Amino acid sequence: MERPAATVGTARRVLRAAGCAGVLLAGIGVGPVVRALPRRVRERLVTAWARTLLATLGVRVRALGSSVAVPGGLLVANHISWLDIAVIAAVCPGRNLAKTEVGRWPVLGPLVARSGTLFIDRDRLRSLPGTVARIAADLRRGERVVVFPEGSTWCGRAGGRFRPALFQAAIDAGAPVQPVAVRYRSAGAPTTVPAFVGEDGLAFSLWRVLSLRGLVAEAVVLPPIPTDPPTGDDRLARRAPARRALARRTLARAAQAAVDRERDGARHCSVPARPPSVVPERRPARMI
Repeated sequence: MERPAATVGTARRVLRAAGCAGVLLAGIGVGPVVRALPRRVRERLVTAWARTLLATLGVRVRALGSSVAVPGGLLVANHISWLDIAVIAAVCPGRNLAKTEVGRWPVLGPLVARSGTLFIDRDRLRSLPGTVARIAADLRRGERVVVFPEGSTWCGRAGGRFRPALFQAAIDAGAPVQPVAVRYRSAGAPTTVPAFVGEDGLAFSLWRVLSLRGLVAEAVVLPPIPTDPPTGDDRLARRAPARRALARRTLARAAQAAVDRERDGARHCSVPARPPSVVPERRPARMI
């Protein structure tokens, strides 16, 4: 079982919350302007903004791995928390794909919408081909697109399976797939406190992160996986759906294997049943 995490005082939590709100509001205001800037300038500004946001939350970011994020690649990462989006942006920013519910979140929703995020309705499978086509178009233009192919957040060492559907965008665009492993540590050990799972509400999860002392987010950028360039023969592609499905599954499995090798989450998922302010530090967290 994960040991209870050290927490900060109430005054520090309130200051962190105020700083976070200020940075988010600033992002909402300048988001459309930043999107119109050249890619390299835009990426530098997004990286600086994301690192500032995480700093206000008390989160330190570490970029690991010997690889550099390639432009025009499909970046795929494991999904633990709503923090993942900012962590990825702080290391290798790109255009995000998010579920439609994120666009309805208070404050954060307008921000991700103004930043050019693509939204996908997981309850409408008919919209999936259009989403894949839009991602492929962005990749062809040299944009980096960030997706979380597990489809949901996970907690502990057991992550979800990388769903292969979105990998079709990389195949269609002839773009590389770049795996990134996201993990969180506190006091030098893996922690599941930032995990956003189960019946967690966003406000409760945010308060838990604001309360944590010494949280470190690590993003391990792994070598890109090349894809074969498209043949350009659409009729042949339609005649070989099994071949396309096999290519998607192969890419998804290779990316997941790379991420799993770097995954060092706690053996079990432990998140507090109540905000840390009312949970004594020595009391074990409730198992989920």
